[in-house]
Amino acid sequence: MRVVGVIPSRWGSTRLPGKSLLPICEKPLIQHVVERAQSCRTLDDLVVATDDQRIVDAVEAFGGRAVMTRPDHPSGTDRIAEAVADMEADLVVNIQGDEPLLDAALVDALVTQMHDETWDMGTAAAPIRDAETLRASSVVKVVFTAHHEALYFSRSVIPYNRDGDISWEESGRPVYWRHIGVYAYRRAFLLRMVAASPCVTEQKEKLEQLRALHMGCRMLVLETDDVSVGVDTQADLALVERLLGGRQ
Repeated sequence: MRVVGVIPSRWGSTRLPGKSLLPICEKPLIQHVVERAQSCRTLDDLVVATDDQRIVDAVEAFGGRAVMTRPDHPSGTDRIAEAVADMEADLVVNIQGDEPLLDAALVDALVTQMHDETWDMGTAAAPIRDAETLRASSVVKVVFTAHHEALYFSRSVIPYNRDGDISWEESGRPVYWRHIGVYAYRRAFLLRMVAASPCVTEQKEKLEQLRALHMGCRMLVLETDDVSVGVDTQADLALVERLLGGRQ
């Protein structure tokens, strides 16, 4: 099975334009992401998919590989699909371009589980154990079966407790799980997914993984304790710099 990692990186971030090239510990953000991804043992190839020549130039300057994609893609998934359209790949891993604290071991574990060809896609989730995180609409929650197959994703609290009390664990298992935004796709399913129209649940929740479920996708949810830090604001940038600086 040939596995290709793709890091979508667009210039026009709404809250932090050009964030891919903002410096963290004297390296651009995108370099941290690439270097983390390069430490994954299961990736046969790695490429940054972008819409801006400045990002291409920066990636090539530190020895990475980048490809230009159209500027009008509605999502990173669409950008990834264009990047791999002519590549030889069985499995495509979507590595978020704004997460410089990427856990390479999580990517490797996900790819390993995806050797089971019954799965069309794979992703990850971590336990939620505080009310603020649980109720935040920016935190996507997921419910999955005993066999780790995704049932639904929502910005609302799921499962909903009809009796009103929040219980963090039942029978020794976490009740609430937050979605971690790493994905592995069968290449054929990825191309089908981006060709399909958004479904009603996707449009309401603004979560494109719901399109995959609407299409009948069998989606693996891998459990993890890792919660990465995405860079969306200057405060996030400062936090990541402190965390990375402490590891050097």
